[in-house]
Amino acid sequence: MHKEAESKLKKLINDPLKVPDEEVEGFVKAFSSYVRKLEGARVVVRKDAPILGKVGILVGGGSGHEPFWFGFTGRGMYDAVVVGEIFSSPTPDAAYKATKAINGGKGVLYLLGNYEGDKMNLGISKQMAEAEGIPIEIVNVTDDVASAPKDRIQDRRGIAGNIFAIKIAGAKAERGGSLGEVKAAALKANSNIRTMGVALSPCIIPSTGGPNFTLAEDEMEVGMGIHGEPGIERTKLKSANEVAEILTRKVVEDLPFKADDRVVVLLNGLGGTPLQELFILFRKIEEILTCMKIELYKVYIGNYCTSIDMMGCSMSLMRLDDELKELFDEPADTPYFKMYPVQKVKP
Repeated sequence: MHKEAESKLKKLINDPLKVPDEEVEGFVKAFSSYVRKLEGARVVVRKDAPILGKVGILVGGGSGHEPFWFGFTGRGMYDAVVVGEIFSSPTPDAAYKATKAINGGKGVLYLLGNYEGDKMNLGISKQMAEAEGIPIEIVNVTDDVASAPKDRIQDRRGIAGNIFAIKIAGAKAERGGSLGEVKAAALKANSNIRTMGVALSPCIIPSTGGPNFTLAEDEMEVGMGIHGEPGIERTKLKSANEVAEILTRKVVEDLPFKADDRVVVLLNGLGGTPLQELFILFRKIEEILTCMKIELYKVYIGNYCTSIDMMGCSMSLMRLDDELKELFDEPADTPYFKMYPVQKVKP
């Protein structure tokens, strides 16, 4: 059987063109205690939204990155997500409806990846909301070190490290921070986050049944974007230890992270990589960071921001100062990310 035909058969879907709608419907049914769906829009919001006196946080982007975007909707994270077609930006109208649904009187922060379609469409939504008197601020996360050099950091893509920025902004909003304070927290988090990824295979796009790029069986792409954007280098497949070395060095050198820094680590699968392999990678990542005297405060390993069924991973670090640590430790309760209250030990 031809490989393309085989790929089409091996998708547990119904109509390829209805994948985003049906997955959102299934998600809302599964987690109805957390979320609800807006009528007439592919928008998922917190079940208790709007929350009076709290800054609303809205995220949005194309589907295909599950559990990102909608899986982290809830207390301590964001209030609404606008879901586009696969790897495509959501519409301005949907974002506008989401904005109105979560506005609790203190305005709304749009916390986005740094992609032109998202910036354009959510920019239109911002204008629509502001015309009705809803204050809007926008932060574009730029954690992907492979997508632009340091002197053009504003052009970098936002990828898995976005989850850290959301956690920080969400905690600040939950504490009752103003719109300006929530934006400042998100910007501070973003300035301390760096991510690098590697792809071992393309993903299969449901609407076409075919891959979105090609890699030879013995090749990998360093710095590949989560939509299949080219990386910085295509090489022969390397061992887990070698890949861990590449990712860690690239991330550490970019900020740079240094001895005595305290960090949160996210080793993120892209959808097709077994946890077994991620743990093997982390074994070496931990060794490298420990040798650099970088403190691993918390570690997250698994599928957080995927590219459908792409094989590969990304590694993110966020450096914590006292403020960021305190906000990161704030409780969160969403279907795919939870943070329980820190238990303080009595003296």
